Amino acid sequence: MDKHSAILVTGAGGFVGKNLCAALRCRGYDSLLTFDIDTPKEALREYVQKAAFVFHLAGVNRPKDPGEFYAGNRGFTEELLHLLAQAGNKAPVLVTSSVQAELDNDYGRSKREAEELIFAHERATGAPALVYRLPGVFGKWCRPAYNSVVATFCHNIAHGQPIEVRDRAYTLPLVYIDDVVDTFIGAMEGRAARDCSIPGYCHLMCEVYQTSLGRLADTIRSFAESRATLAVPDMGDALTRKLYATYLSYLPEDAFAYPLCMHADARGSFTEFLRTPERGHVSVNVAKPGVVKGNHWHHTKNEKFLVVRGEAAICFRRLGTDKVLEYRVSGDKLEVVDIPTGYVHSIENVGQGELVTVMWASEPFDPQNRPSVGKRMYPAGISAILGSDQENSQRK
Repeated sequence: MDKHSAILVTGAGGFVGKNLCAALRCRGYDSLLTFDIDTPKEALREYVQKAAFVFHLAGVNRPKDPGEFYAGNRGFTEELLHLLAQAGNKAPVLVTSSVQAELDNDYGRSKREAEELIFAHERATGAPALVYRLPGVFGKWCRPAYNSVVATFCHNIAHGQPIEVRDRAYTLPLVYIDDVVDTFIGAMEGRAARDCSIPGYCHLMCEVYQTSLGRLADTIRSFAESRATLAVPDMGDALTRKLYATYLSYLPEDAFAYPLCMHADARGSFTEFLRTPERGHVSVNVAKPGVVKGNHWHHTKNEKFLVVRGEAAICFRRLGTDKVLEYRVSGDKLEVVDIPTGYVHSIENVGQGELVTVMWASEPFDPQNRPSVGKRMYPAGISAILGSDQENSQRK
């Protein structure tokens, strides 16, 4: 598909349409013909003359009158296909239908009738028909309190509003909007996959997640609570990762920032930033000039220090030896210093201003199990001999 070919997108202002158009533009497609409910019908007549590919995403989900299902889903599809045939345009037509097309209700019947029109258009004109029956799609820019429980839960929880969970065990299939968009663009570029289980239909080239309503609610609630707990969601789980991205898109615009608890004293401060049970925790340590922190060692817990501002002397002494190792680091040249187990270690601010260090530890900080301070290290040159091997370690 040429990047400059005209691409018609109906329903361009809707949830899927917005995401699709944004992705197409990011990938260099620069001739989008966007049609939405407020676009003059005359424009559609012009667009069908030019389109090399058609994404037909327009439809009706929650009308006041059931008759609108048929007008918006079957009726507009029929009008679009008539104009394409009239223009002699055999461009492929990709259509978003719904898994609910199998249901015997007004919405399902209207979507099924629209599908039948698309297949009839393919038989009559030879224009390829790419029909996708979508399960629940979630992601950024979806309207809450409309037809997506994910959007409603994310919006309400992000805004401190209640949610209703009628049946915690109810299972629902979900697909992520970016995955759907990738599938659609791949189909336009010639990589459509036919669904063997439903002849004539196309198969989504992405995972369909199965989750319960209760788990969905609990997961999204945990995102809101993470600002207090500092917990990082399990990014190894694809559904959780995508739900978290979705949740953040619903934050109120005046609530992007949140405070952290700073543990401050005369020496400086220690502030936790992130913590996870499986990836440890990240903190920010600030030390005033001349301050030495540390002088302890760990059995199992290990750390990484990254000085981002100021100048530091990080000193080590392996237990059972008198040899002191010193690493000079500064914010002028970012270097990570590993803190091995079995080494008494300290960090000293040897600069003129504040020392700011980002610290990662393999285990979350436990205020009830703080390391005991040993004898101060005075290195040869400047720093220290760390205390004796009998000094207390942090018992980790």
